[in-house]
Parts: sequence; C-alpha cells; structure tokens
Amino acid sequence: MTIRVLTGITTSGTPHLGNYAGAIRPSIQASTQPGVDAFYFMADYHALIKCDDPQRVARSRLEIAATWIAGGLDTDKVTFYRQSDLPAIPELCWMLTCVTAKGLMNRAHAYKASVDQNVARQAEPDDGINMGLFSYPILMAADILMFNAHKVPVGRDQIQHLEMTRDIASRFNHLYGKGSDFFVLPEAQIDEEVATLPGLDGRKMSKSYDNTIPLFEGGAKALRSAVMRIVTDSREPGEPKDAEGSHLYALYRAFATPSESSQFRKQLEEGMGWGDAKSLLCERIEQEIGPMRDRYADLMAHPERIEEILQAGAEKARRLSEPFMATLREAVGLRGSAGAARAAEGKKASGKRARLVSFRDDGNLFRFRLLAADGQELFLSEAFSDPKAAGAAIKSLQSVGLDGIASRQDDDMVLAIDGAVIARFDAAKHDAVAEALLTLQD
Repeated sequence: MTIRVLTGITTSGTPHLGNYAGAIRPSIQASTQPGVDAFYFMADYHALIKCDDPQRVARSRLEIAATWIAGGLDTDKVTFYRQSDLPAIPELCWMLTCVTAKGLMNRAHAYKASVDQNVARQAEPDDGINMGLFSYPILMAADILMFNAHKVPVGRDQIQHLEMTRDIASRFNHLYGKGSDFFVLPEAQIDEEVATLPGLDGRKMSKSYDNTIPLFEGGAKALRSAVMRIVTDSREPGEPKDAEGSHLYALYRAFATPSESSQFRKQLEEGMGWGDAKSLLCERIEQEIGPMRDRYADLMAHPERIEEILQAGAEKARRLSEPFMATLREAVGLRGSAGAARAAEGKKASGKRARLVSFRDDGNLFRFRLLAADGQELFLSEAFSDPKAAGAAIKSLQSVGLDGIASRQDDDMVLAIDGAVIARFDAAKHDAVAEALLTLQD
C-alpha cells in the first residue's frame, strides 16, 4: 500500500541548521523510501499570518525552495509546490471554515497563548490577534485534506492541529458524504529520532529566540562564527566535560555517525577543551553542508531554475486538486449548470445511460465493468474474492463519483478506497469516466 506523506515549511525567514536537521533532511530521506508518495510545499499563505514584509516573504520562498533542492530532493519523484500556486487550497479552506465550529478554534494553542499574553498585560483578550492567527488550523487542514495525506510529520506541539484536521474532515464527511468519505483522516507521524537542535543558548533553535546557526547564509565563515558563540560551561581544557548535558554534543550527534559520536563523547569526557570541540563540530557539519552550499548558491543565482521546478510541481499538484475540487463543489451544491443538466439528462434517458455491470470471471472472482451509455467499456475493475467487497466498491463509485477516490499515476488513473485499488484506466478517459459516473449518482 502506498502511503501519502505531506509536510510544509512556512516561508517567513531564511532556513537555519535546525530547519534542515529537524524537517528538511528527514523529509528528503523519507521520500526515497518505497511505498511513499511525498507532497512537500512552501506554506506561503501561512507566512502572511505572522510576516507583513513582502520582500522577506518573497526572498524566503526562493531560499526555502533552493534549500530543499540543494539538499537532494528528487523533484521528479515527489510533488513539490508553493501553496499559493494552487487556487483550490483557499477554496477548500473556505468550505472547511463553513463546517468548523468557532469553539474548536477557540481551543487552538496558538490563539489561547496570544489571549493569555494579552490578559497578563491587562489588554483586551483579542488585542492584535487577526483572523489568520485565529483560523490558521483550518488552512492547515485544507493543505492536508486536499491531497488526502495519510501521514503528516509533526512535532508534539503540532499534534493538536492534526486532531483538529480529523475533526473538520469528519464533520464534512458526515454532512456531505452520503455514506462515503471524501477525506481520509490523517495521522500525526512523530519521529523520535529526528533531531530537535539546541540553539546558541541551549534553547530550541528558533528564529524567535534569535539563537540560530545559519545553514547556507554567509558561507562556512558564518557557520563557524555562530558555532564559536555556543554557550558552554566554565570547565577548562583537561577537565572532564558532561557530554550528555552539552549542547555541542547534541549538535554533533545530529550530523555524525554513531561511532563518530561515541568518539566525540569520549574526547569530551577525557577533557577536550570547548574550543577544540567547537572546531570538530564545525568540521563535521561542514562535511555534510559544504557540498550543498555550492548547489544552493548556484540555484539562488538562477531563480528561473527554481521557478521552473516549482511550476512543474504546481501543475502536478493541480492535476489532483482541480478534479477533486470539482467533486467537492458538487457535493456542497455548487455544481455547474451544465454539469447538472448533463446529469439530469443522463437520468432521464431511459436505456441510454452509463451503468456498472458486475459479473463472476473465469477464476470465480467478482468484477464489474463501467459501461458508457453507448455500451463502450470505460474500465474493468480489479478482481474481488468477496462479492460484498465488490458491491461496496460499486456503491462508493455511485455515491462519491470518480474524483473522490482517484489519483493519477503516470498515464493511468487509479481508483482506490481505503488504500485498496479497485480499478485502473487510461487517464485520457478521465472526462468520459467522470461524466458516466455523474449520471449514476442519486
């Protein structure tokens, strides 16, 4: 079974070492695993919530894209795009907003924290809070549900947002699903092995704390300068160091092999000076980052290459999002007049409508065919050992239609329910199949 994984990075700043080790590197590694269908995007709509500097947002979009690509992301294998290049995202966000209870948003951690800060300084509870901050969990839900991601890598502080996404998806499915679900309920993927890097002061590396180590910006010189400012204790060279309590050891371990980390720890415990330890840390980080830095610089010098890659990714994403949105529009009553008329004509044309025909094949297995109104076979289903399973698949097709369960793989459209493939057909038949199934819906 193919697992769809989705993650995004907000484009509000320059990537630092913590972004790379905590999100970008593990995501790139995950995308190379068999059975993973990866969707990675730049969350530039999210950036507008907390950044009102247009130049910073524009620059960050380039820097983050270049970082992913320089880091080794295979953009031909994954779906790599900018959030703002998909008009379907804000459209779905509005649909989801209309089924989301305000009380659910009142409980969001970020909103509650802002209210608490206002109350603590005796200001109005909602002082300075915009609707972007208040409702951004719904935009996050739209990002995830648009592509029906099964797994979403998140930190523990983001688990609540996944739970909210599941609540919102369940509500939409209940209101409009008619027995079938439009949205998969995603699961949080928490990798305990993924590094959360300490910053210069020992707190989590974050732009908010101004304690970051640059990834590419400023080159090797800036990296070394930052590492040399990492806070350590007052133990002199020759005195044994507490490796487990050292920020340097935590950083080194995030980039080194287990044997290298063991050796570094031993040297610290035997009294290696902090200056020598910082030099070793710089060398080990540079060993991994150095070759990427050259690729990054080349990409930043040719932004048209980045744009070409992003536009190709957006087109790939739109091939999934646009037909799915057509299905969702129909579900909520926003069907186009022409589509409604065609569906009505198909239902009225006695004996001249598409139909699903079930049968038992030569291997004593159960299948069904979708036949067009003129009798042409549009697709043949996979084989089912259980007739009830075949019947359930037919019912889903009749109630959901094509695009609620369809995805494209190369030149084929694949229909899957709960991860199980029920049929495949040539993508060139997409419109004919979609229209035929439309006439079968009640």
